[in-house]
Amino acid sequence: MAGNRRTHDRRHGRATLTLGLAILALVALAAQSGAPNPFGQLGAPFRIPVYNAEPGSYNGGFRFCRISFRTSRSGDGDGWYVDYPRADENLSIRLAELTKTQVTNDVEGNPIHLIVRLTDRELFDCPFAMMTEPGGAFLDDEEAKQLRNYLLKGGFLWVDDFWGSIAWEWWAGQIGKVLPPRDYPIKDIPVDHPMLRTLFEIKSVPQIPNVGLWLRARATSERGRDSAEPHMRGIADSTGRVMVLMTHNTDFGDAYERESLSPDYFHRFSVPGYAIAIDILLYAMTH
Repeated sequence: MAGNRRTHDRRHGRATLTLGLAILALVALAAQSGAPNPFGQLGAPFRIPVYNAEPGSYNGGFRFCRISFRTSRSGDGDGWYVDYPRADENLSIRLAELTKTQVTNDVEGNPIHLIVRLTDRELFDCPFAMMTEPGGAFLDDEEAKQLRNYLLKGGFLWVDDFWGSIAWEWWAGQIGKVLPPRDYPIKDIPVDHPMLRTLFEIKSVPQIPNVGLWLRARATSERGRDSAEPHMRGIADSTGRVMVLMTHNTDFGDAYERESLSPDYFHRFSVPGYAIAIDILLYAMTH
């Protein structure tokens, strides 16, 4: 399936290389000093530093929770770390600017964003959780059971940035371990759904490409004909509350991470991307 995988533009460039070398130097220094490894268990390009949820740290404010997961070669996806951490930070900032939501900040005033494993108890302190590139995610029985408990107890999961039929079929199989499709079918979410009316009135679901594809080719479909149409789908509980939101054949995360890279990209994709995200977050925290 390697031929179907895109190589993300965000993983290239001198800035990324410089960051990677600095991080590797930090790891070496920590090892020499006997300090604990400052990185999480699940790998990422250049060993991106992660900030894990700590027991007892939740204060009731909004914290962006990103789910870390293992990736299978049978699917089609790079990993949990795509768009991390700028997408998480930028969306939290916009939420604080555009609503009265209390966003939890650190001592320097930066929004706190967390990496949470599906087996962590701290998952239940997250009214909203995000998975990026779920088209390659692998969930074992324990992870599936805890995610099911989280969702049925009122949690909300948004999965984003997976493209084409291979990624969709793989993810459908994984989420089917959590919520069997016979009892919890996947359905298209229309633009007049209450979730897309909480603050902004959404007219359509945009196909948002990664910024490199847009700047290079002015194209939006990352898998050509196999991902020509964006989809917004969901899984609801017995009351009709959406528990799982799936934005397929579109990349909302890049609209947040790369908002400052191109004015054209910002106006075309970041602005509508933020409007939809604010609606989704407000729905997740009030339903």
